[in-house]
Amino acid sequence: MAVSISENDGDDDFAESHEINVTPFIDVMLVLLIIFMVAAPLSTVDLPIDLPTSSSTPQKKPDKPTYLSIKPDLTLAIGENAVKRTDLINSLDAMPDMGRDKYLFLRADRVVPYGELMGVMELLRAGGYTKVKLVTLEGVPGAPAAPAEPAKP
Repeated sequence: MAVSISENDGDDDFAESHEINVTPFIDVMLVLLIIFMVAAPLSTVDLPIDLPTSSSTPQKKPDKPTYLSIKPDLTLAIGENAVKRTDLINSLDAMPDMGRDKYLFLRADRVVPYGELMGVMELLRAGGYTKVKLVTLEGVPGAPAAPAEPAKP
């Protein structure tokens, strides 16, 4: 509680001041700002996928995109959760925010064979998920795409 001292008071009691002390409020806001600044970059998908590059103009992505990833060992993951190929459509159907009318973002590692990528896309098409967008890294326009590493024997 804040008090003020004035000369015109004839008694020894201090009068109450009705001002808000904003210092604790500012401290709390700064702590929350730091927490959000640290937590925001951590909320992305963290699967190590080596994506190919593209020189096309990037498109705006939705607020909560659903990523389907094909890892180098040809396993599938929805977000960061591993899923079997046989359970792929059932897992997508079980997601509350995923519908057949929403876009599904497909990420495939650079070493994944083209046939495997097309096989996953065929599974999605057969399950009714026809709105699929392929994810690549942004490249420099006019520059050739980086060559894939040769397969090791």
